[in-house]
Amino acid sequence: MTKTRAFTARRPMRLALAIAAAPLVLALAACGDKADDAATALGEGPSAAPVAAVAAPAGTRWSEKIVKTDADGYLMGNPDAPIKLVEFASLTCPHCAEFYETAEKDLIETYVDSGRVSFEFRNFVRDPIDITAAMMTRCSAPESFFALTGQVFENQATMFQNVQAAGEPAYKAAMNAPMDKRFGQVAGMAGLTEFFAARGVSKDQAATCLANSAEAEKLAKGTETASSEYEITGTPTFLINNTKIDALSWPQVEAALQRAGAR
Repeated sequence: MTKTRAFTARRPMRLALAIAAAPLVLALAACGDKADDAATALGEGPSAAPVAAVAAPAGTRWSEKIVKTDADGYLMGNPDAPIKLVEFASLTCPHCAEFYETAEKDLIETYVDSGRVSFEFRNFVRDPIDITAAMMTRCSAPESFFALTGQVFENQATMFQNVQAAGEPAYKAAMNAPMDKRFGQVAGMAGLTEFFAARGVSKDQAATCLANSAEAEKLAKGTETASSEYEITGTPTFLINNTKIDALSWPQVEAALQRAGAR
């Protein structure tokens, strides 16, 4: 793994404390330099036999089936799909936003809706802005999660601009606020309160979700666990059938899915 892809908070520490103390420059940092992240092993090794498509229940598509998982992620598609793709991603990672933009249509229409592949998204939180946005995407029913997550990625640049415009003093004040107020203040700075209100998450609903410090701790703990269990040092990171793959872009991930039999 190259140093340029390294996760900003790579050194061992309690992520919850890092999130509470992260300066603005860290919160707005990029997630790595993709120029040095070309996968080296995607063309090596034998391919699995092709996997047959699995029809969705009559009148439905597999991509309409979305459930929360035991790993605190959200799974789209056939829960019994023989090929299981997992993405660990940060909502403040530009490479993750790029993956969403390039992958969403093909991943859903060609792979998830075939019933061959399920897709699970697990938040890998890097900073207070990230954890605030993640909490808000989880504020509605599971069926809304992927749509809201995608819209946050599309709004990522504006979110950064809003926080930068608010300035360092406002950001520091938010970081010094009590935990039940902190993420609400970050949401206001980032324009996320209005953004989610326009998408069906009322301001009162958002305030309740963002005051839930236990949910913030759960997201932080999940990131710590994932980092330790899978040695994740950058985002996005992908698993296929619980094995980490050396891939960063959609063409690389698609190649790996096809080698796993999704063809």
